[in-house]
Amino acid sequence: MWQSVLERILKRLIVEGRLRVTWPDGTSRDYGPGGGPTAEVSLTDDSIIRELCRNPVMALGEGYTDGRIDCAPHKLYEFVALLVRNQQSGKMPSWFTAMDRTRVALRGIEQRNNPLRSQSNVKHHYDISDDLYRLFLDEDMQYSCAYFADPDVSLEAAQKAKKDHIAHKLLLKPGMKVLDIGCGWGGMALTLARDYGAHVTGVTLSENQLATAKRRAEEAGLADRTEFRLLDYRKIEDRFDRIVSVGMLEHVGYPHLQEYFSKVQDMLTSDGVALIHTIGHTAPPVPTSPWIDKYIFPGGYVPSLSEVSAAIERSGLWATDVEVLRGHYGPTLNHWRRRFETALPKVRELGYDERFIRMWRLYLVVCEAAFEETRQGVFHLQLSKKQYAVPTTRDYLHGHSEAELLHAAQ
Repeated sequence: MWQSVLERILKRLIVEGRLRVTWPDGTSRDYGPGGGPTAEVSLTDDSIIRELCRNPVMALGEGYTDGRIDCAPHKLYEFVALLVRNQQSGKMPSWFTAMDRTRVALRGIEQRNNPLRSQSNVKHHYDISDDLYRLFLDEDMQYSCAYFADPDVSLEAAQKAKKDHIAHKLLLKPGMKVLDIGCGWGGMALTLARDYGAHVTGVTLSENQLATAKRRAEEAGLADRTEFRLLDYRKIEDRFDRIVSVGMLEHVGYPHLQEYFSKVQDMLTSDGVALIHTIGHTAPPVPTSPWIDKYIFPGGYVPSLSEVSAAIERSGLWATDVEVLRGHYGPTLNHWRRRFETALPKVRELGYDERFIRMWRLYLVVCEAAFEETRQGVFHLQLSKKQYAVPTTRDYLHGHSEAELLHAAQ
C-alpha cells in the first residue's frame, strides 16, 4: 500500500528530469519525463517508504543518515538537487503544503530563542571538535559565504575577498571601536584589527570558538586590539562606531528579528555603521527544514527579505545599502563538500562514525542545492542612524578614496 502511495507522489512531483528508484524488493522504476537532470536512489527497507509518505523531509534526512535510503556519495547532490528543483515546480501533496503553511504560521512560537536556549543551540553545532571544521574550511576558518568575484579563485582568496568587501562597507578608520556579533573563530575580528586598525570586541556563545579566537589573537600579536567574550549580544551595554555580524542572524529566530535590529540600533554611536551578512530568501517566508532544525541547526531560521525589511523599518535604522549576493554560497558549499569528502580518513580518525559522516554529507549537499535551486541567497544589510553616515553612492567600493567620499558626504 505505502509503495503505491509513494509512487503516486513521485509521479506528480517529478515533472522535470528523471529519477530512478530501486525499491526494497530489488525492482526499479523511473519517474519523470526525462530530458533534464537525472538521479538514482535505492530504498533498502520497507519502513522508509511509509515514513517518506508521512513526513518526507524528515524521512529523507533520517533515512539517508541511517542507510535506509542509499545513494552513491558522488551522486547524492544530483539526487537532492533534482528533488529540490521539482519541489519548486512539481505538485506536492496538499497535506505537505498545508504542513508547511502551518509551520510558517507557528514560527513565532517554535523559534523563541531566549539566551539559555540560544546557547544550547549554538553548543549543538559549534561545540564539536574544531579539528573537524579545520578539515573543510579555509585556513582562516570562515564558516559563511565567500565572495567569488572570479569563479576560479581559491576558497581562501574568495573568503579574503568577502572580509574585505564587508570591511569596505563598514568605512573603517584606524582606532574605531567595532563589535563583531557572532564572531566565530575570530577570523573577521582579527582581519579588521590587523588590516584596518580597528579595536574589535567579538562575542560568541560557543566555548570552543571563544578559546580558539583568544588563542589566535595571542599568536597573531593582536590581543591588545581584540577582545573575545562568551556573551549573548542582548546583554551588551557598550556603544560602538561599527558593528559587523556575519552568519549570525540565521540563529536569531523569527520572533527575535525586531529585538535584534533594535539592539543594533541601540549599540551604534550616533554616526555609526553596521553591516549584517545573513542568508535570506527573496521569496515569501518558508519554514525551516525539520531535519535541519533537529539535527544540524536547532532554532535556526532563514528570514525572507520582507521580514528583515519590516524589522529594520521598526528599529528606526536607515537601510543605507542592501546587496543580494547570488551565486556565491553554492560554490562555497561545493568547496566545503569536496574538502570534506577528501578528508574522510581524517574525519574517521577524529572518532566520527559513518552515521555522522552521512549526516554531515547530506547537510552540505542539501544546503548547496538550496542555494542553487531555490530563491535563497545572502543579504548584505548596511545600516546606520543617519542618512549621511555613509557616502550617497557606491563609488567607495570601487577604488575611490573612502576618506574623500566621507568628507564630501559630511
